[in-house]
Amino acid sequence: MRPALSLLALPLFVLASCQSEPKTPPAQGQSALDVMERVAVGANNCWIKSGDPAFKAYSMAPELNSFSGKPRILLVRKGSSDIRPLLVVQAEGKPARLAAFGPMMDEPVSARIAADVRRWSGGAKGC
Repeated sequence: MRPALSLLALPLFVLASCQSEPKTPPAQGQSALDVMERVAVGANNCWIKSGDPAFKAYSMAPELNSFSGKPRILLVRKGSSDIRPLLVVQAEGKPARLAAFGPMMDEPVSARIAADVRRWSGGAKGC
């Protein structure tokens, strides 16, 4: 009985040896933290440190070490005791899904915010 089983198994082993090596699965994209680190650097350099008039009244609070799995940056009014964010940009998952929300996204600057965040999340460094 065993010789019969080994004869049946032989063609399977031969076919298996002809197969190419298993391919490594493609990368699933950048993590939320990786993406938000790039966005935070871009926002800090281009919006805050540059003195851009559209963002001059705001300061940035990065919250990248998030236990919720949603690293984010917050824009708050500079020098105000009201610490509620006017803009939240956050990412979650892998590949990272970005979201931007808050009162600033209802203002004319929202198109620029969306374009800048998209560009920085893709790896661009410029303003």
